[in-house]
Amino acid sequence: MKIAKPVSEKKLTLIDVAVAAGVSAITVSRVINQPDKVSETLRVQVQKAIDTLGYIPNQYASSLASSKSKVIGVSIPTLSNTVFTDVLRGIYDVLNNTGYKVLLVDTHYSPLEEEKMIRTLLSQAPEAMIITGGDQTRTCQNLLQKSRVPVVQIMELLLEPLDMNIGFCHWQAGYDVATHLLEEGYSRIGFIGARMDPRVQQRMQGFKKALEEVDKFQKNFIATTPEPSSIAVGGELFKSLLASTNGVVDAIFCANDDLALGALFESQRMNIKVPDDLALCGFNDIEASRFVNPSLTSVQVGRYEMGIKAAEMVIKRLNGDTEGPKVVDTGYQIKKRESTRN
Repeated sequence: MKIAKPVSEKKLTLIDVAVAAGVSAITVSRVINQPDKVSETLRVQVQKAIDTLGYIPNQYASSLASSKSKVIGVSIPTLSNTVFTDVLRGIYDVLNNTGYKVLLVDTHYSPLEEEKMIRTLLSQAPEAMIITGGDQTRTCQNLLQKSRVPVVQIMELLLEPLDMNIGFCHWQAGYDVATHLLEEGYSRIGFIGARMDPRVQQRMQGFKKALEEVDKFQKNFIATTPEPSSIAVGGELFKSLLASTNGVVDAIFCANDDLALGALFESQRMNIKVPDDLALCGFNDIEASRFVNPSLTSVQVGRYEMGIKAAEMVIKRLNGDTEGPKVVDTGYQIKKRESTRN
């Protein structure tokens, strides 16, 4: 006599979940793959059965059956920077209840690594892609265009986006920071930057242009490094800039807030008073900027909102909605605080 396997040894199926939840198998499938198509009551009812049984949906089988992967590929330069974790939070908050899953890769600020990672993402048949910036290799751009999936490039405005684009103009932001500091009465303004990825370079070039227009730019007032940005690096760049300028700078624009915090802490160790002796301005307006003493003037760029809008653009396209702008300027705002004069 053939003995049936105990229930605990059987592979759970979608039908098992349907029986446990008291609904049809089709309803279970919709809850898993199209949660926005069913009521909240049904979602809770089915999810309770899934959790109780320990059922794990076979997403690969579902994608074969529907010819859709329900995957959104997301490519960012680093997972260690709060700038990008805030963007990701916005993306996840939109996609969480749509049935789409995020497949995330970290490119380590390398265009060649990005090309490799984009190949990996595209091999998973994503339904759309959200990628950072516009400095992909030509091969990578060709791969994305030939994939024929919606693509949103985030974090900066591009002259020729591959498809959709959301961000702000880093060049203009750098220009406006320099102009703001000039209007505040500073005239010997320095710049410190790290990593020097394309967006940081754009900020530096905008900064440089604003100072050149009023004959205030001095080459030795810039200190940069290819090293990754950090508070420690900010302190080192601060000391380097002071040494190269004999300490005559009266304001410094830091390419991000980590560098600005490093400069602030180093200035305190050197008994340089901010803003009385020297003004500091950061970029990105991370949370710590508001709580250090003195609080840090910075550029707020709406990272979380950018993630939300990028995900919303993808979902609208996947739902067949082609109305609305393909390029969105999220703008920025200089948040003036105690590290520059009142």
